[in-house]
Amino acid sequence: MKQNLTSTSKITWCPGCPDAQILVAFRQAVTELTTENKLKLENLVAVAGIGCHGKIAEYMAINTFTSLHGRALPSMTGIKAANPLLTVVGFLGDGDSFSEGMDHLVHAARRNSNITAFIHDNQIFALTTGQATPTSPKGFKGKSTPEGSLEDPLEPLPLMLDLGATFVARSFALDIKRTKEIMKAAISHKGFAFVDIIQPCITFFDTRKYFEERVTWTDSAPATSVEGARAKIQAGNVGDKVPCGIFYQVSKPTFEEQI
Repeated sequence: MKQNLTSTSKITWCPGCPDAQILVAFRQAVTELTTENKLKLENLVAVAGIGCHGKIAEYMAINTFTSLHGRALPSMTGIKAANPLLTVVGFLGDGDSFSEGMDHLVHAARRNSNITAFIHDNQIFALTTGQATPTSPKGFKGKSTPEGSLEDPLEPLPLMLDLGATFVARSFALDIKRTKEIMKAAISHKGFAFVDIIQPCITFFDTRKYFEERVTWTDSAPATSVEGARAKIQAGNVGDKVPCGIFYQVSKPTFEEQI
C-alpha cells in the first residue's frame, strides 16, 4: 500500500531547489521499502541538521527530530542506541557536517553506528546566504572569502573510507531515480552508511550545469576493501569527471550490537 509521506507544511525552499528532488527521492525510497516489507514506517526516524536542508523534516509525515547545528549525528546515535528497533536516517549539510559537526562524523563512522547519513552537499553555507564550506572549491568567492578561498576542498569519500564507514556512496540530486536506489541501499545497510549527495544551490552557487556535464556513474558491485573502493573512485575520476554510485560496502559489528 502506498504511504502518504507528505506533510501539510508549505515548502519554502527556493523554487527549483534540488533539496526538493532529494525529498522526492527519499519519499520514493521509503514507499518502496515499506511496500517490500523491508521497513516499518512507524519505526522510521529522520533527523535533520541546521541549514536549508534541515527544512526537509517539516515536509515529511513521519517521525522527525531537528538537532542543533552540527549535532545531528550524536542525536541519531543516541536515538538508535536507546531503541535499536528504530531505523534512523539523517539529513545533513556540508557545512553542518564538515565544519561544526566534523568531530561527530568522525566518531559515528569509526564506531560503525547503525545509522544512515545523507549529506546535502552544495559546497556553500546557503541558509546564511553564501559563505564557503570545507567542500567549496579553491578560489571560491563568497561572503566569507571575498578574495577567493585559499583552501583545497575536503574530499568526503576518501575521508569516510579512512574513518571506517561501512557504506560509502555519492549521488547527484538531479537524478532522482539513482538517488532513490542509493538511498534504499543505504537505509537497508547494517552499519554506518554515508551518502554524499551533490545538491547545487541554485541561488548562491549554481553548479547544475557543471555537474550535469561531469557526473559519471559506476554500476558495478560495491568494493569490499578500502583499496578496491579507492580504485573505483579513481577509475571514475578521469580528467574533471565526478564519479557517483556505491563505492564501498562491508559487514562489520555495529556499535549497537557491541553495546
